[in-house]
Amino acid sequence: MTIIDAHHHLWDLDVRDQEWIEGPELAPLRRSFLHHDLEAEAREAGVSATVLVQTVTVAEETPEFLALAAASDLIGAVVGWTDLTSPGIADELARLRSLPGGGLLRGIRHQVQGEADPDWLTRPEVLRGLRAVAAAGLVYDLLVLPHQLPAATRAASAVPGLTFVLDHLGKPPIASGELEPWARQVRELAALPNTVCKLSGMATEADWRSWTVRDLRPYADTVQDHFGPRRLMFGSDWPVSTLAASYGEVVDFTGELLNALTPVERDEVWGGTARRVYRLTPVAAPAQPVTSPRSG
Repeated sequence: MTIIDAHHHLWDLDVRDQEWIEGPELAPLRRSFLHHDLEAEAREAGVSATVLVQTVTVAEETPEFLALAAASDLIGAVVGWTDLTSPGIADELARLRSLPGGGLLRGIRHQVQGEADPDWLTRPEVLRGLRAVAAAGLVYDLLVLPHQLPAATRAASAVPGLTFVLDHLGKPPIASGELEPWARQVRELAALPNTVCKLSGMATEADWRSWTVRDLRPYADTVQDHFGPRRLMFGSDWPVSTLAASYGEVVDFTGELLNALTPVERDEVWGGTARRVYRLTPVAAPAQPVTSPRSG
């Protein structure tokens, strides 16, 4: 079985602060997580390729990630950030793809979850930016909260030529055990053929200290039912996931959540979907040792 981790992060606090890491609960994340840390965890878990996803809305991060991926034999794609609302987004995407490692840019993401406007994704300037992402042949990762799912559905409907990738199941309220209205909103998003979903970020939406697979299963089953295995992919969300589970534990409980699927369907979630969506190909061995990500 081939495992592709379609969602993880890296950051180097000697290069750039991660302002979102604040408060005692997030203290375990207030250190650098570098490529060699990822490689040790991923290889032990049997992961053969990964997708590195943006962490901060800083223009310098994406070029740094692209250069890192170009030197890595593990990172096969990058989901970066650029200002969706900029009139010059098409030129910026072209510039990013011309940089070292630019061919590994496969998607764009913005922390929509931090936007006060629940309809931010349907603003005219944002829709214009999403159409530019589609024209560049990239996908768009959706980082939204449940109340922002209706706008995500409208945006996906308005830009049918763009593949929208729902991160972390849309962050359902697993800790409270509530399914609605999240389940209905996910069903409406999944009804659109240009949407896929990452089976990621579940344990950190549950009670970090006492979660069980039983707590996660209703939410995993919901996205399995509505997206189906060919539009579902595994993501560790490492190192954020370490607040609730180790890398190996995330792989293990994901396997339990997929136990009702056929072997062919499980292969889709573990790797097939990510390979198609992010156009992953075998990554050549690095020409030189991989250094710190110089990134956030």
